[in-house]
Amino acid sequence: MEEFLTQAFWLGLAKIVGVNIVLSGDNAVVIALAARSLPARQQKLAIRWGAGAAVVFRVLLTLFAVALLTLPWLKIVGSLLLFWIGIKLLVPEEDDADVSASEHLLTAVRTILIADLVMSLDNVIAVAAAAGGSMTLLILGLAISIPLVVFGATLLVTLMERFPVIIAIGAGLIGMVAGEMLVTDPVAVGWMAGIEGMQVEGGKPHFHGVNLELLAGAIGAVVVVLWGLWLARRQDSGNTEGETPKP
Repeated sequence: MEEFLTQAFWLGLAKIVGVNIVLSGDNAVVIALAARSLPARQQKLAIRWGAGAAVVFRVLLTLFAVALLTLPWLKIVGSLLLFWIGIKLLVPEEDDADVSASEHLLTAVRTILIADLVMSLDNVIAVAAAAGGSMTLLILGLAISIPLVVFGATLLVTLMERFPVIIAIGAGLIGMVAGEMLVTDPVAVGWMAGIEGMQVEGGKPHFHGVNLELLAGAIGAVVVVLWGLWLARRQDSGNTEGETPKP
């Protein structure tokens, strides 16, 4: 019960909900595409059944990821992957998704489930990292955020298109989680333990009283947003230069 009264718990919960909502935008689109040719009543059933099954699989995968992230080096690898995911989130991609509309309920459910599992790697790693090893935080965060995504899929996609700053905030949040992961890996903590002025309290490094986990998180957020925006601008400039002038 004391866990619910700590600031770290509520910050972790906010991270999980935020990361899940931002990273599940693509999944929401897939759900809509797969069910779009069904009758209205079956559309609702396909979304509920498909998303419900996907939620169960995602929770199981996330629990597995939490266990893995306690091993040396895996937080470092995971943090690098999250940096890439956060930056990629800010760079526009060609719309080459090939999700066929299904005219049968079970086929649509299967399509939703498979697509969600394939696309959930980023969610699983980010959510597991944000949970910080707390099963209570992990399950509660997923329980709150996933229904928001499933039942607010259309609204979520519309908001992201209308207010791109939401994507930038989400990318920054992912960068923050990545930075925190990087400096709390057992290997990184071991490297820093021998530095003068460095103290390790509860697996979290402090340098002359400065919490390096928070500092690394702030730096990670800035790096992801600036790098991602720079790449997006560079790509946009390249596309503009490559356009053939209309006669």
